[in-house]
Amino acid sequence: MNISRIQENISRQLKALSLLQSLLEEEFSKLSQQDVASITPIELSIQELMRQIVAERKSLKLLIQQINPNATRLHEILPNIEEEARTALDALLQKIKISEGLCNAQAEKNRNIVLALHEQSSKLVAFMQKILTPSHEKFGYSAKGQFVSNSSSPPTLMRGKL
Repeated sequence: MNISRIQENISRQLKALSLLQSLLEEEFSKLSQQDVASITPIELSIQELMRQIVAERKSLKLLIQQINPNATRLHEILPNIEEEARTALDALLQKIKISEGLCNAQAEKNRNIVLALHEQSSKLVAFMQKILTPSHEKFGYSAKGQFVSNSSSPPTLMRGKL
Protein backbone atom coordinates (compact mmCIF):
# COMPACT_ATOMS: atom_id res chain seq x y z
CA MET A 1 0.00 0.00 0.00
CA ASN A 2 1.02 3.63 -0.44
CA ILE A 3 1.32 4.24 3.31
CA SER A 4 4.41 2.02 3.57
CA ARG A 5 5.91 3.78 0.52
CA ILE A 6 5.17 7.13 2.16
CA GLN A 7 6.93 5.98 5.35
CA GLU A 8 9.93 4.80 3.30
CA ASN A 9 10.06 8.14 1.49
CA ILE A 10 9.95 10.10 4.73
CA SER A 11 12.62 7.82 6.25
CA ARG A 12 14.89 8.51 3.24
CA GLN A 13 14.29 12.24 3.65
CA LEU A 14 15.18 11.99 7.34
CA LYS A 15 18.45 10.19 6.51
CA ALA A 16 19.21 12.76 3.83
CA LEU A 17 18.64 15.61 6.28
CA SER A 18 20.95 13.91 8.77
CA LEU A 19 23.63 13.68 6.09
CA LEU A 20 22.97 17.30 5.12
CA GLN A 21 23.54 18.39 8.69
CA SER A 22 26.85 16.50 8.77
CA LEU A 23 27.94 18.11 5.52
CA LEU A 24 26.98 21.58 6.76
CA GLU A 25 28.98 21.02 9.96
CA GLU A 26 31.98 19.86 7.91
CA GLU A 27 31.63 22.92 5.68
CA PHE A 28 31.57 25.14 8.77
CA SER A 29 34.73 23.47 10.03
CA LYS A 30 36.51 24.05 6.72
CA LEU A 31 35.28 27.66 6.60
CA SER A 32 36.58 28.24 10.13
CA GLN A 33 39.97 26.86 9.10
CA GLN A 34 39.81 28.89 5.86
CA ASP A 35 40.54 25.70 3.92
CA VAL A 36 39.20 27.01 0.63
CA ALA A 37 40.30 24.05 -1.51
CA SER A 38 38.18 21.54 0.38
CA ILE A 39 35.02 23.67 0.56
CA THR A 40 34.04 23.30 -3.10
CA PRO A 41 33.58 19.50 -3.08
CA ILE A 42 31.51 19.77 0.10
CA GLU A 43 29.36 22.50 -1.42
CA LEU A 44 28.80 20.38 -4.54
CA SER A 45 27.78 17.44 -2.35
CA ILE A 46 25.35 19.67 -0.47
CA GLN A 47 23.81 20.89 -3.72
CA GLU A 48 23.39 17.33 -5.02
CA LEU A 49 21.87 16.20 -1.73
CA MET A 50 19.42 19.11 -1.83
CA ARG A 51 18.45 18.10 -5.37
CA GLN A 52 17.77 14.57 -4.15
CA ILE A 53 15.69 15.81 -1.22
CA VAL A 54 13.58 17.88 -3.62
CA ALA A 55 13.10 14.82 -5.82
CA GLU A 56 11.98 12.80 -2.76
CA ARG A 57 9.50 15.51 -1.83
CA LYS A 58 8.05 15.56 -5.34
CA SER A 59 7.76 11.78 -5.17
CA LEU A 60 6.01 12.06 -1.81
CA LYS A 61 3.51 14.49 -3.27
CA LEU A 62 2.67 12.00 -6.02
CA LEU A 63 2.21 9.25 -3.43
CA ILE A 64 -0.13 11.48 -1.44
CA GLN A 65 -2.14 12.30 -4.56
CA GLN A 66 -2.56 8.59 -5.27
CA ILE A 67 -4.43 8.33 -1.98
CA ASN A 68 -6.35 11.57 -2.38
CA PRO A 69 -6.10 13.39 -5.75
CA ASN A 70 -7.05 16.72 -4.14
CA ALA A 71 -4.40 16.53 -1.41
CA THR A 72 -0.98 18.12 -1.79
CA ARG A 73 0.40 17.76 1.76
CA LEU A 74 0.71 14.79 4.06
CA HIS A 75 -1.32 16.31 6.88
CA GLU A 76 -4.32 16.42 4.54
CA ILE A 77 -4.48 12.62 4.32
CA LEU A 78 -3.45 11.76 7.89
CA PRO A 79 -7.04 11.67 9.26
CA ASN A 80 -7.92 8.95 6.71
CA ILE A 81 -5.04 6.68 7.77
CA GLU A 82 -5.30 4.00 10.46
CA GLU A 83 -4.07 4.97 13.94
CA GLU A 84 -0.87 2.89 14.02
CA ALA A 85 0.40 4.20 10.66
CA ARG A 86 -0.61 7.76 11.57
CA THR A 87 1.37 7.57 14.83
CA ALA A 88 4.44 6.31 12.98
CA LEU A 89 4.13 9.04 10.34
CA ASP A 90 3.66 11.72 13.01
CA ALA A 91 6.85 10.56 14.74
CA LEU A 92 8.79 10.69 11.46
CA LEU A 93 7.39 14.12 10.64
CA GLN A 94 8.46 15.44 14.06
CA LYS A 95 11.98 14.09 13.49
CA ILE A 96 12.08 15.74 10.06
CA LYS A 97 10.93 19.04 11.55
CA ILE A 98 13.70 18.89 14.19
CA SER A 99 16.31 17.88 11.61
CA GLU A 100 15.26 20.70 9.27
CA GLY A 101 15.60 23.17 12.14
CA LEU A 102 19.11 21.93 12.93
CA CYS A 103 20.11 22.15 9.26
CA ASN A 104 18.66 25.64 9.03
CA ALA A 105 20.59 26.78 12.11
CA GLN A 106 23.84 25.32 10.78
CA ALA A 107 23.29 26.85 7.34
CA GLU A 108 22.78 30.24 9.03
CA LYS A 109 26.08 29.82 10.91
CA ASN A 110 27.82 28.97 7.63
CA ARG A 111 26.23 31.98 5.96
CA ASN A 112 27.42 34.29 8.73
CA ILE A 113 30.99 33.04 8.58
CA VAL A 114 31.04 33.35 4.78
CA LEU A 115 29.77 36.93 5.01
CA ALA A 116 32.36 37.74 7.67
CA LEU A 117 35.16 36.30 5.52
CA HIS A 118 33.87 38.23 2.51
CA GLU A 119 33.79 41.46 4.50
CA GLN A 120 37.28 40.81 5.84
CA SER A 121 38.62 40.19 2.32
CA SER A 122 36.88 43.26 0.93
CA LYS A 123 38.34 45.47 3.65
CA LEU A 124 41.80 44.01 3.08
CA VAL A 125 41.57 44.69 -0.67
CA ALA A 126 40.36 48.25 -0.02
CA PHE A 127 43.22 48.82 2.43
CA MET A 128 45.79 47.50 -0.04
CA GLN A 129 44.38 49.69 -2.82
CA LYS A 130 44.53 52.72 -0.55
CA ILE A 131 48.17 52.05 0.29
CA LEU A 132 49.22 51.33 -3.30
CA THR A 133 47.35 54.16 -4.99
CA PRO A 134 49.44 57.34 -5.03
CA SER A 135 47.79 60.31 -3.38
CA HIS A 136 47.79 63.48 -5.44
CA GLU A 137 48.53 65.54 -2.37
CA LYS A 138 51.78 63.76 -1.45
CA PHE A 139 53.20 63.01 -4.89
CA GLY A 140 53.98 65.22 -7.84
CA TYR A 141 56.60 66.39 -10.27
CA SER A 142 59.35 68.89 -9.45
CA ALA A 143 60.31 71.88 -11.53
CA LYS A 144 62.96 69.73 -13.18
CA GLY A 145 60.36 67.14 -14.23
CA GLN A 146 61.36 64.50 -11.72
CA PHE A 147 58.76 62.53 -9.75
CA VAL A 148 59.01 63.38 -6.04
CA SER A 149 57.18 61.97 -3.07
CA ASN A 150 56.91 65.23 -1.10
CA SER A 151 56.32 68.13 -3.38
CA SER A 152 56.87 71.17 -1.19
CA SER A 153 56.13 73.82 -3.78
CA PRO A 154 52.67 74.40 -5.16
CA PRO A 155 52.16 73.41 -8.77
CA THR A 156 52.89 76.10 -11.34
CA LEU A 157 53.06 76.28 -15.07
CA MET A 158 56.50 77.83 -15.33
CA ARG A 159 59.28 78.57 -12.99
CA GLY A 160 62.43 80.53 -13.48
CA LYS A 161 63.72 84.02 -14.28
CA LEU A 162 62.35 86.16 -17.01
